[in-house]
Amino acid sequence: MKKHRTLLLHIAAWSLYLLYCLVGLYLEPLQKRSVMMWLQFSYILSLMAVFYYCYLFVYPRYLNRERILYFLLALGWAPAIFVATRYLIEENLYPAVLGFQNYTVGTSLRFIILDNLFRATPMMALSAVVWSVENVFKKEKENKLLRLEKNQAELAFLKSQVNPHFLYNTLNYIYALAYPVSEQLAEAIMKLSDMMRYMLHDSPDGKVELQKEVDYLQSFIDIFRLRFEDRFFVNFDVQGNVDGQRVASLVLIPFVENAFKHGVVSNPATPVDIQLQVVGNTLSFVVRNHINSHQKDHSTGIGLVNIKRRLALLYPGQHHLEVQNTDGVYEAKLELNVQ
Repeated sequence: MKKHRTLLLHIAAWSLYLLYCLVGLYLEPLQKRSVMMWLQFSYILSLMAVFYYCYLFVYPRYLNRERILYFLLALGWAPAIFVATRYLIEENLYPAVLGFQNYTVGTSLRFIILDNLFRATPMMALSAVVWSVENVFKKEKENKLLRLEKNQAELAFLKSQVNPHFLYNTLNYIYALAYPVSEQLAEAIMKLSDMMRYMLHDSPDGKVELQKEVDYLQSFIDIFRLRFEDRFFVNFDVQGNVDGQRVASLVLIPFVENAFKHGVVSNPATPVDIQLQVVGNTLSFVVRNHINSHQKDHSTGIGLVNIKRRLALLYPGQHHLEVQNTDGVYEAKLELNVQ
């Protein structure tokens, strides 16, 4: 809808400019109007070529400080595009089709280039203004949308606080009742309680100590191990120094949940492999599982779009996610900057 509206605005603007030029032709002698009309038309086409070369290619791709050299080089082609377009139409197409040309026969190419070299400059500037104004409005709209999403997320989070706090307090009470009956049951309740407390934990930047995230993963795995007892085969390997590192809360658990939901956990020959390694300020997290061919839900992936969006918001330019599904083996590889 927005692109359609932008297209209509461009068509309207060029139509008004063309109308303005046509009105000016009535000041010319009658015998010259036809020739002048065609020359005006080719001139406008040449201006349009420059405008949209800058508007669609140069400014969106190169107009930032990191690519200033490429920007200047690309912008330098704009006058050449204007000269080439006008030359091809007026000095090649028009003589062959209409029997006239703009410059007299014998005019050197050097003179034509110099005569047209700077005529594209105003259109280059106009293209920059139009692109910049549209970009400002586009970013303002995106910022409004982000603010709206943030407010909605905050409201949803506040609403979600009621039941989890109630469940957390209730689990502590149930733990006290269960301990005399079964230490194993009480341990499971305590792990679940700790997981609930971790989920309710909040920090100003949304990050927690990496060790706490690892402990949460371990508790999650232990809860499932109690459920499947001796038919649960999962390898969880942690390497490197996880102390002193910080990571976004609950950023790793979706990959483990996915492996348990869609993978095979009951076959010792094809265990779920979870590997977490910290080298310097880089965290590598790999989850590999064989896909369960008997599952009712035949989707093999988590909400990958949602995970990519969250990673893009939390770690812009500081993460790499690779997902593969090869011969029935699903593997997710994530690298994060945890400094």
